[in-house]
Amino acid sequence: MVWKRGGLVAEVCTERRSRVALLHLDATQPVVLEGSAAVIWDLIDGRRTERDIYAELEASFEDQAGQMQAQVESFLASLEAQRLIEAVRGDSR
Repeated sequence: MVWKRGGLVAEVCTERRSRVALLHLDATQPVVLEGSAAVIWDLIDGRRTERDIYAELEASFEDQAGQMQAQVESFLASLEAQRLIEAVRGDSR
């Protein structure tokens, strides 16, 4: 599945993008992402698949326990539930 950032999401980030604060305009509390979560946010561009995102993370972070893919899937589901990301419609991948 390909993900894109939600259209009603405000974003503020540090200069190095190591910390990102997100707020869906209908929400009352922001979401702050740091570390690998902020990296994942930067990889969500409406073109990369979940598999692409995982592959880029795998190249940057060690996955000694073999749990990264499940964690990425869970994290993306959490972002979707908070309406911070949405699936790209018409994606055939």
